[in-house]
Amino acid sequence: MSQQPAPAPDRQPLDEHAAAALRSYADGERAKINVLVSVLEDIASNGYPSPETGVPWEAARDAHLARLADEQPRVA
Repeated sequence: MSQQPAPAPDRQPLDEHAAAALRSYADGERAKINVLVSVLEDIASNGYPSPETGVPWEAARDAHLARLADEQPRVA
């Protein structure tokens, strides 16, 4: 007998590859959310960081755009 529950009658099951890819994507998103949660908890516990220790948004934006430009093209 399978260890996975049977899909609900109004849903179509995914093949193993698609399900694994979806779980992998969910794990990555969960990791991003965990980072956000830890930042928010830190702010709640310790207050806002000093502006002198932060990064200007323009620098953060430019660094992010540079990372995006370096990525390999992907097909949707």
